[in-house]
Amino acid sequence: MEFKKFKAATVQTAPVFLNVEKTIDKAISFVQEAATNGAKLIAFPEVFVAGYPYWNWVMTPVQGSKWYEELYKCSVTTDDEDMLRLYQAAKDNDIHIVIGINERGNSYGEIYNTNLIIDNNGNLIGRHRKLVPTWAEKLTWTSGDGSSLKVYDTEIGPIGTLACGENTNTLARFTLLSQGELIHIANYISLPVAPPDYNMAEAIKIRAAAHSFEGKLFTIVSCSTISKEIMDALKDDVPNIEELLTRKNSAFSGFIGPNGAVIGEPLIDDEGIVYADIDLAKCIQPKQMHDILGHYNRFDIFDLRVNIAPTRKITFIDNHEEFNKR
Repeated sequence: MEFKKFKAATVQTAPVFLNVEKTIDKAISFVQEAATNGAKLIAFPEVFVAGYPYWNWVMTPVQGSKWYEELYKCSVTTDDEDMLRLYQAAKDNDIHIVIGINERGNSYGEIYNTNLIIDNNGNLIGRHRKLVPTWAEKLTWTSGDGSSLKVYDTEIGPIGTLACGENTNTLARFTLLSQGELIHIANYISLPVAPPDYNMAEAIKIRAAAHSFEGKLFTIVSCSTISKEIMDALKDDVPNIEELLTRKNSAFSGFIGPNGAVIGEPLIDDEGIVYADIDLAKCIQPKQMHDILGHYNRFDIFDLRVNIAPTRKITFIDNHEEFNKR
């Protein structure tokens, strides 16, 4: 079994708000920069394409409804032309990409908070839909299902991903660990409107450290920032928007090693790109002490079952006998 060594990059920045084409342009520029610097993997924030529904936190549901419509109109499907440009950039630059999108569903009221895993050959190999939107996010996103709780084998190693608050979900994290995850992408958004005693940057770091320490793997965190453009767009509806969306310690991006410690210097609030050298062999030795997937667990006591069947919205039955069985 081969444990890879490679350089990884993670981005902390804002999208071009509700503009898919320009946000993809921005993402591709980061991809090119990372590849030039030798990175084989780059992580982007939650719903980077093309924006987070901050109006859910600072407006009433009625006020925010028009913004929901705008977000739906600029949501994407995985085969949209702009997304194909991003896949091509992965291939052209020989780099893996994990990026968050607002994914348009089949219903006109259906948007998913989705993370895409794109390999270095430009293939979309994975699509994870956030299982449960967090708090005010329920006004925008539809819940995903267990079919996307997967780990994907790549040239650099096995990759899994969860979006923002679901990195708190112990069972979801264990499901990925049990599939051999060694590289975990946890992406977030900056959230200044949290309760006054809540340090978002510290909370992100704690969650990442917990997953890395428990699973003995590398966690790569990518968090968005809030640009002046975003605040200007919402200012007519929320005149004190700057007061609400500029609190410090609201974003954290960086790397956590298998021992739960931060690697290098993370980004706190500032925009930019940071790098780390990843050696997956470092995931082995810590498991001698705590291997919750093996000798440090009791599967005769604990039994986790996971429904990975895609949600079915409708079942068509073409004979009365079968229909009447139910």
